[in-house]
Amino acid sequence: MIDSNITNSEMVEMDEPIQYVGFWPRVIASLIDTVILFMLTSPILYLIYGGEYFDSYGATHGLTDFIISYLLPIAAVILFWIYKSATPGKMAISAKIVDGNTGGKPTTKQYIIRYLSYYVSLFALGLGFFWIAWDEKKQGWHDKIAGTVVIHRR
Repeated sequence: MIDSNITNSEMVEMDEPIQYVGFWPRVIASLIDTVILFMLTSPILYLIYGGEYFDSYGATHGLTDFIISYLLPIAAVILFWIYKSATPGKMAISAKIVDGNTGGKPTTKQYIIRYLSYYVSLFALGLGFFWIAWDEKKQGWHDKIAGTVVIHRR
């Protein structure tokens, strides 16, 4: 049965061999995303809290800090996934997230589950992320839980 959410261009892509994105390219994509998020949030935090913010050791400095440092990045990542099927880092390495069963665009629910499952991947000393290196489809635990895979864009 063909999934009605798959476009013709996605069906053409499915006819070609799928190239899963491995561990090291995904590490590079993650580093790119981290640098971008740091470059966006740091000036805002500096304007609000001043330079001493970066010298302190507390987890957060209140609600505004929590929103800028945690909620804004979560929202940005999930919105990029929803609208582009990739973060800027994944786009830089020509990768995208797809549904592991259909090859089509994942649902918003899958994206949210995928993000929350990052914590599961991280929990066991990052083993869920390292799993990407050994898995046949290059899926981390977060991908397996959400039913997604990361593939090269064509």
